[in-house]
Amino acid sequence: MQQVDSALPFRLIYSLGEHPYLGYLIEPHVVQLNGNGSLSLTYKRVFSNTVEEYASSLSTDDLEIIGLLDEIEQTNIIKRYHKKAIRPADYFSLHFDQKIFQFIRPKIEQRLLKVLAKLADKPLYLMSKKDGYPAEKQINMATEPASVLFHFRRNETETRYFPTLKYCGHRMEFMFKDAEVIVQEQAWLLLEGTLYHFDQPLDGKKLSPFLNKRYISVPRSTEKKYFETFVGNLIERHHVYAEGFEIKTLKEEATPILTIRGAEDQQPQIELSFQYGEYHFPPSVERPVTVHLQHDEAADAYTFTRIKRSVKWEQKQEAILAELGLQTKDRLFGSFDVAPPSNSRHAVSTLEWISTHIEQLKELGFKIEQQTGSKKFYMGRASLDLSVEEQNDWFDLKAFVTFGSYKIPFIQLRDHILNRVQEFKLPNGEIAIIPEAWFAQYEHLFHFSTDKDGLKLSRMHVGILQEISEHTIVSFQRKLEKLHSFEEIEQVPPPEQFKGQLRPYQQAGYNWFQFLQQYRFGGILADDMGLGKTVQTIALLQRQKENRQTGESAIPSLLILPTSLLYNWQKEAARFAPKLRVLIHTGYARTKDSFAFSHFDLIITTYGIARSDEGLFSKFFFDYIILDESQHIKNPSSKSFKAIKNFKSKHRLALSGTPIENSVADLWTQMHFTNPGLLGSYRYFQEEFVIPIEKKKDEDRAQRLQAMIKPFVLRRTKNQVATELPSKTEQIIYCPMNDKQLKLYDKTKSAYRNVLLDGPAPGEHNQLTLLQGLMKLRQLANHPQMVEEDYADGSGKFDTVLEMLESVHAEDSKILIFSQFVKHLDIFRQHFDKRNVKYAYLDGGTKDREAAVNQFKNDSSTRIFLISIKAGGVGLNLTEADYVFILDPWWNPAVEQQAIDRSHRIGQKRNVFIYRFISKDSVEEKIVALQNRKKKLSSALITTEESFVKSLTQEDLSVLLM
Repeated sequence: MQQVDSALPFRLIYSLGEHPYLGYLIEPHVVQLNGNGSLSLTYKRVFSNTVEEYASSLSTDDLEIIGLLDEIEQTNIIKRYHKKAIRPADYFSLHFDQKIFQFIRPKIEQRLLKVLAKLADKPLYLMSKKDGYPAEKQINMATEPASVLFHFRRNETETRYFPTLKYCGHRMEFMFKDAEVIVQEQAWLLLEGTLYHFDQPLDGKKLSPFLNKRYISVPRSTEKKYFETFVGNLIERHHVYAEGFEIKTLKEEATPILTIRGAEDQQPQIELSFQYGEYHFPPSVERPVTVHLQHDEAADAYTFTRIKRSVKWEQKQEAILAELGLQTKDRLFGSFDVAPPSNSRHAVSTLEWISTHIEQLKELGFKIEQQTGSKKFYMGRASLDLSVEEQNDWFDLKAFVTFGSYKIPFIQLRDHILNRVQEFKLPNGEIAIIPEAWFAQYEHLFHFSTDKDGLKLSRMHVGILQEISEHTIVSFQRKLEKLHSFEEIEQVPPPEQFKGQLRPYQQAGYNWFQFLQQYRFGGILADDMGLGKTVQTIALLQRQKENRQTGESAIPSLLILPTSLLYNWQKEAARFAPKLRVLIHTGYARTKDSFAFSHFDLIITTYGIARSDEGLFSKFFFDYIILDESQHIKNPSSKSFKAIKNFKSKHRLALSGTPIENSVADLWTQMHFTNPGLLGSYRYFQEEFVIPIEKKKDEDRAQRLQAMIKPFVLRRTKNQVATELPSKTEQIIYCPMNDKQLKLYDKTKSAYRNVLLDGPAPGEHNQLTLLQGLMKLRQLANHPQMVEEDYADGSGKFDTVLEMLESVHAEDSKILIFSQFVKHLDIFRQHFDKRNVKYAYLDGGTKDREAAVNQFKNDSSTRIFLISIKAGGVGLNLTEADYVFILDPWWNPAVEQQAIDRSHRIGQKRNVFIYRFISKDSVEEKIVALQNRKKKLSSALITTEESFVKSLTQEDLSVLLM
């Protein structure tokens, strides 16, 4: 073999040759051309990585064929199936055997079949067996497929078997002609210089014995087994001519049959079969013919019956079942299962699916059968008749379930519903299937029913009735609609001595308060920050004062709030309701006698004082108890919750922009405060809602919880109601880390990533270590000085923030800068102090919050307010600011929104610009992406955020650290 000069004429050819171990292969070669255009003796074997210099003369098909042939070249095969480097001669002599050949050869033939399909107009030659010259003799490719007919001739002593071949209508003589089967899997036959393929899949092994033999003889002693195995299989797949036994063809109209099968202790399954005459078959796997053998020993006769099956028709029946909600479980045996629902909120059992679709299936021609010897199931729909009668403080429910001719009191299904037992025994012994949807839809109906022998619900569980009202006739329906559509609730005039004008949505909230009061419900006002929850509540308190008859003793209300909001509430009460007598119950000199409360209309105290003075407050009966920022009692084991839940009042309200701050569990304490018993016990709430919603992402449970709490929660967003607010522009600023910062970041990330990849199985300790790692990475993304005090090489984000501050040119513009890290704020403080830049500052340790706020609001030279996001995220009205900088992403995006709402709230006259600073290629980018992926679920409840840190899975940690 010599080098072929690509500058001179050459031709790419394909050469068929027999490898001594691997069988027939095809190789691509370039061959130099002689002056007359014929092939010279100079040639070169080419591969994908050596063909480039000849590529200008090659087609796309040629390049693809060469790539396929690379894969079956002996060197590549050895590399794939032998781990160590070895010479081909040593591999084949020392390691290769028949077992390896039988494993490798089918894979080689798969590639050869792809190549042969592309060689129709390509030059193909036979390789010389002597010297390996690739173009010894040209091979023609048959333009039409050949056909095969198998013959059987049975006589008194034997059965002879042989094939005949035809090409273009003429019989081919192929026996004793040195023919070769070069591909076995789907036979290709090389005969007298021509390659033939066949009009149907043909195993080459069925031809090979006859290349040098006229027939195969099967003696009478073994013919029965031979007929049962080989002959029947051949008749199914090929044309067969027989003498001495009969081959009949049967074509019958088929019937699709669905059979219910299942052991006593197993979930029943559906099996599909097709009946052709007396024969039953599972769904075909592309087999248009099935053969059955009958042997009449007395007559010494064999009969093969070919059943022609309508494969397309059978596939259509399967498609119909798929459209109706079934999916293949085991196609070989015709086993089907109910497909996982895509749009439905509930899973459906096999029997429920049958019961639901039985009439439709019969109309489509399906026959329904039950396996004999097993339980007998009722096949039909279950329907529920339910009506509600309203009493003073509860609802009586009358309910019956109909299964065919049986009408069963719904209360008899109580234990089945609560224990999720789907099978219900009817009086005639048949088993009825309770619809899966009923377990989710009605379990709370039974759980909260106060009557074990009937169905009776407390008025506060009106949300459960609303959820099932599509099945009921509820006399309370009009009131329910009012409760859900607060805009339609009766208009209540504002208090006469209320100094201010309620906006339309605030008036609607005020009306909603009156409605809750009328029907003795508690409620949570969960409006967005900045929409005036304080103002609406003050209007309510002023109305309570004015509604008292002249001379009637005052019944004060109690307002409990965080210390940081005392100043704001005191100022707002004086502004909007100056006639309201307010007692600030704080400080060492506060009263120790609850009788003193009776001289006031409103007692304002803090959560800390409420805990300390539990004995004092618990002795007094208040008109309203109101919790501001009610998420402060989210922990049911906290002293605040334990104390406050024992306080007594006529009415209860909770105010919070984020009632679900970290977990769905936060909701239970606030609802237990406003409407005790609404959500059951805390343990029940955890098992029925928190765990399914947060751990299992159960959207059905989330929707059901939302239905229960919806009547008692009023939430409006600024996008919905505060259309008069100026626009706000939000933008993410991506900050590249500098080289030193990036190097330190990557080093730290690698260390914690190794813990994740190489450490023990994830557990509480391991996860804590990884969360610590995430905290350190977030700090490094901000400024490495937060982690290493002696670090002095700057930060990309820090520089970007300073540049943005410089770009805010307007002298009257003011900027809020939020960070969750006090250390981060300290770095900016040091910078501003060095350059004599005036700023206000507020974090959890700031003792005089009012002074910091007043400095920013009233001092025109103080344009910057550095705020810890936890300390300043609530209770501040900073509409003087028109720029908000969020220095680092918080796990909970609702907390970021609270920070933004310090500026973008009622009273703001200017456009507000919000900038979030994210370090490029850092964990911060992944936090933002993970926030977006995880916040869908809880938006179905009240806020847009579920517990982020608590729900971090090992997969999430992997994403954050990779």
